[in-house]
Amino acid sequence: MAGHGDLQELLRIFTSRKVSMMASMKHVQALQTKNLKSINQIADAPLANLESVLGDAKLAKSVHAACKSHGKKGKRPADDSTPSSSSTAKKPRLEPHKRDLDYGSVPPDELEASLALPLVEDEEVIRGTTLLTNRAPLVLAFAVELMRYTMPEQPPSSRLSLAQAVVSANSRTKAISLGIEKAPPEGEGAGISEGQPKLRVMGRDVPVLKRGGYSWSGESKRAPSPSLPSSATVQSSSSSSSQQQPKSQIWKASRRLTSRASTFIAHATPITSPSSRSELVQSLMAQKPELETASHNAWAMRTSYGNSPLVQEASFDDGESGCGKLMLELMREANVSNMLVVLTRWFGGVMLGPDRWRLMRECVNDALSAQRRTATLDGEAVWALDPEDTKPASSTVGMAIHRPEAARNYLLRSFATAGGSEEEEKGNEKKKKRRSTVVAANDEKQENLGRLLGALRLLFASWADVLTRDELDRRAWSWYVGVRPEVEAGPAGWGAKGTLELGTILDLRRKTPDT
Repeated sequence: MAGHGDLQELLRIFTSRKVSMMASMKHVQALQTKNLKSINQIADAPLANLESVLGDAKLAKSVHAACKSHGKKGKRPADDSTPSSSSTAKKPRLEPHKRDLDYGSVPPDELEASLALPLVEDEEVIRGTTLLTNRAPLVLAFAVELMRYTMPEQPPSSRLSLAQAVVSANSRTKAISLGIEKAPPEGEGAGISEGQPKLRVMGRDVPVLKRGGYSWSGESKRAPSPSLPSSATVQSSSSSSSQQQPKSQIWKASRRLTSRASTFIAHATPITSPSSRSELVQSLMAQKPELETASHNAWAMRTSYGNSPLVQEASFDDGESGCGKLMLELMREANVSNMLVVLTRWFGGVMLGPDRWRLMRECVNDALSAQRRTATLDGEAVWALDPEDTKPASSTVGMAIHRPEAARNYLLRSFATAGGSEEEEKGNEKKKKRRSTVVAANDEKQENLGRLLGALRLLFASWADVLTRDELDRRAWSWYVGVRPEVEAGPAGWGAKGTLELGTILDLRRKTPDT
């Protein structure tokens, strides 16, 4: 039976032969269907079997030879006079992903294995390390390692996706505050409806998409600490958010859609009696007074009489001709009753023609979906949605998400070693032209990332048994602020690098009588 180490090494063997990561995964999957799951099994198999599976005689011969050679490594008899294999074995190089992964075609355990990150937990080695990095990848590392303890049910791919969402949101907020980017008009720029489930990571609410039926056999199966409440619902992962939402807030909004200066948005709410329509609309206007500045606020409702099949309908265009009739048609198609929908439009001065009907239809359907959507999570794996990506790749999941392989690549290349004289740095610049030096620099960055993740794991583990998940999440941001690299204030410091002593992370661990 193949372990994660074998899977990772097989992927490395294929990718080192200039096979794309996606093609490598398909080759590994094809080998597994023929019961060639481990490096030893492949090494012992006849070459003809590999050729028939891979369909490429040259590649099959190369892979077969690599597996045979791999099996011969480190087979010297062990004795007391030789160092242990764990201290002398060369660590496998973790290759960056050069292409987007096709999540639907990769088995879960293989996907998670392909996203492995390095880890070094030797405290003496960690404390003697000083890194040169900028702030964004440090936030990413903090969030990824934090979620091992606050969301152990989430697989590594989900943690990477969620962590990248935190980094993107943080960077955008910072860019707007520094004047590097312009803030979007109020209510615009967030292409995600209010009803979308959210998880809280390092103080930020991240909209998520459930990965239906996704299961993996990794570390998440361990039982959580008794002191940490399970993230059974969105609200438990984001308790402060749930406290801010009053029970009277029953309206759910669609995304805002804009075309040629006209903006549309729809709101939907349950209604029990036609007589309560006026009061409900007034409550919506009180909650969102900007709606009263709109050119049109059309509405439609469908109400039933107890268990009777009869449904009463009513609508009002408010100058948006045909809007009420369209909303009723959409509610009938969706078999929705006891529901009130308000469609708002700010007219931009340009007639939209047939596109007007598309925009109204999308808004109404989105509001109805948001109202009916269950906004709780029960341990399901998720993707973090990316509202800034307007052209998601077709190989994702049909919606724009923060891709885990992009986050992993960012981590692998972001942590150089600080220090060195000016003469040494000049010499290194010249050597970068040679491939051997580039490979060595990449290996060094991977080693540094492993030490950083090790420091963060030791930090979070020291607090995990005494803090709830929410408390641990809240403290993580202050810990990050306390150790992040010092850079110049204002726009001049945007993206600038500084030094990070990993010992400062270790010093944040919980003090015990033994320490």
